[in-house]
Amino acid sequence: MLWQRKENEVKFENSGASGEGEGKKHRAIVLSVVKHDYLPRAAAAHPKFQLVGVADHAHCPNWVHERNQAFAGEFGIPYLRNVRQALHSWNANAAIISSEAERHCELGLLAAEAGLHLLMDKPLSPTLSECDQLAEAVRLRNLRSLVWNRNRLPALIQAQTELESGKIGRLTAIHCDFYFSKDAGPRKGSRRSEEPPIPWLKRQLEAHADGSDGGLGVQPIGELQIEGIYPLAYIKMLTGRKIERVFARTATRFHQAHADNKVEDLATVTLEMSGGIIGSLCIGRIGGASHPDIGEIKLHLLGTQGALVLAEARPEISVYHRNQPPSEFKHRRVANHNDFLLMEEFARAIENNEPTTLDVLEARNIAAVVQSALESARTGRLVPVDNIET
Repeated sequence: MLWQRKENEVKFENSGASGEGEGKKHRAIVLSVVKHDYLPRAAAAHPKFQLVGVADHAHCPNWVHERNQAFAGEFGIPYLRNVRQALHSWNANAAIISSEAERHCELGLLAAEAGLHLLMDKPLSPTLSECDQLAEAVRLRNLRSLVWNRNRLPALIQAQTELESGKIGRLTAIHCDFYFSKDAGPRKGSRRSEEPPIPWLKRQLEAHADGSDGGLGVQPIGELQIEGIYPLAYIKMLTGRKIERVFARTATRFHQAHADNKVEDLATVTLEMSGGIIGSLCIGRIGGASHPDIGEIKLHLLGTQGALVLAEARPEISVYHRNQPPSEFKHRRVANHNDFLLMEEFARAIENNEPTTLDVLEARNIAAVVQSALESARTGRLVPVDNIET
């Protein structure tokens, strides 16, 4: 298989790649594509997958249908306003879900009940009971699943290799800074007292143009629920341990929309893990002026024989030029094949019944960590995590 990068797009040439059997492709239905569309685009770019159509519920609001139709039109595939009909008539074996966060599990459950393998955007759901339902449906039908993550970035792959080599000895502690330098509307304190609070969905729809709509949906969700799955998936992969208890603090320091909707834009979490490992996480959306890149994302690992510090964005190059747009990242990642590697992993999982980096069950356990952290922040207590054995 030959593949190359051109600007920010990954293109592939198929040299004998196959789906379930030589020469076949996995036929994937896109169940809503109203949030970030990097999941279906990654599938469309991979030689083992074919997008067969976009589907969503007829009762969705117009903005949902407009985004779905625009994506379907770009790829020359049909858009059907009937999810059940699409699942049972398009002869697909995989579903790609990138809806609002509160609809992830509902659409995933419909696809699982139809026997389709699942490729899902994060977070799995803001509601743990929905995660439990989906995890059970996937388990009962022996389906493969992959929840989108960043564990195949070069820095994470190298960190895992270094840990497995034993260079820093036995891992005893891990810390992750995960600060996104993205704005989220007006700064905190800018709304006058006579003005109404900022509606969450309205703000997220406005944010779609610059990609800062990670919390898209009617239900307001804070940064722990929006982005916490990324650093917690790093910690799970690098430690191989369960998170058993958490202590957290949350705050709203930067953004008026978060303050108006009573969700955090900044949080700290301390993690007690099996095997005596201690972890910690600092996470937040800290504004576009705070960093020349997407944000300060760094991991610190302490072992019995040494330490390891890695910047998630590296390798990267810096680009500065006259008349540079303020919104253009000055630091740019290179050698980033995360999307391709995840799709390759998903294909192998379907074909060979192999595990994935982050499946629905692991994503459910991360949702349980987040729920316990939010409870800890509310109560000021150390809170146990309701893990399901994987």
